[in-house]
Amino acid sequence: MRFVVLNPDAERREGLKALLRQIDRRARFNDAPDWRGAERAMQRFTPNLLVIDWHDRICAGELRQFVMRHRSLPVAVLVDSVETPVTVRALIDEGARGIIRRTTDSILIVKFLELILLGGDHLPADVLGPFAPWPLPPRRNAKEAAQARKLRPKVHLSPRQEQILRCVHMGNTNKMIARALGISEGTVKVHLTSIFQQLGAPNRAAAVAIYNGLLANQLQVLRAQCERSPQPKHGEHGPVPLRARETLTFRYPLLSSDNAEALPIAAEPHAPYGTPVPGELIQPAGADEASECPDEEAPGPARAHVLPSNE
Repeated sequence: MRFVVLNPDAERREGLKALLRQIDRRARFNDAPDWRGAERAMQRFTPNLLVIDWHDRICAGELRQFVMRHRSLPVAVLVDSVETPVTVRALIDEGARGIIRRTTDSILIVKFLELILLGGDHLPADVLGPFAPWPLPPRRNAKEAAQARKLRPKVHLSPRQEQILRCVHMGNTNKMIARALGISEGTVKVHLTSIFQQLGAPNRAAAVAIYNGLLANQLQVLRAQCERSPQPKHGEHGPVPLRARETLTFRYPLLSSDNAEALPIAAEPHAPYGTPVPGELIQPAGADEASECPDEEAPGPARAHVLPSNE
């Protein structure tokens, strides 16, 4: 099967791919950070499903224009739980075949995607009217797991390290992580080495197991837009630190004579070095000795000293 995943965040696209691989392990994907990328994906191959991770930067009417150009393509949209029924109905009017809440269980999300892929439609129950969710059954050993999580030491990973470790959790290799995040494969290996040292893990499997104990076992795509984890900003000044740095309260005091004025710059010569200045006379080496002897005749006008040729 072939899928097109639309979202500007590379990590959220990888989360959608992890869900879609449960439908077909040999599925082919095409990333689309925007609608222009989705049009390029349609030119490369004909996908079976377009999955959109909805965000606020998508303007109204863009989905309708895309669906009008590709009527036979089913579209599934993942939205937050805060989206109102009016917004969900507007997405249906624009041509979406299915709307899925991110708060839905991951197993049900896969089943809903399969339903939309087969030609069915899906709507959240709260769109049709007031909805009271069914109480979830209590998990086994929930109290013991919470106590064990409190006893574990806190590990401070940088945003880039958390991003790479979540990709490792999805089963991606170093080459796949580097291609998805736009970094080199060597940088991924350096980050993984630092992660192993901080977590005390000997390999990737152990690091993922410890990571699942420290953080919630949840894909990034299932998080709401307001709950997304901190990520390194593109073009931010300075390198992304490997470890979280603690802010120091102490600062060196400034000098009393320090001011914000610019320092003076050394003056440049009027003429470049090595070229004679017109109007000025160049005195020969014996000019100083002649000035000390007043009895001698004053020398004539000085000329530039020229070395004799070898001819």
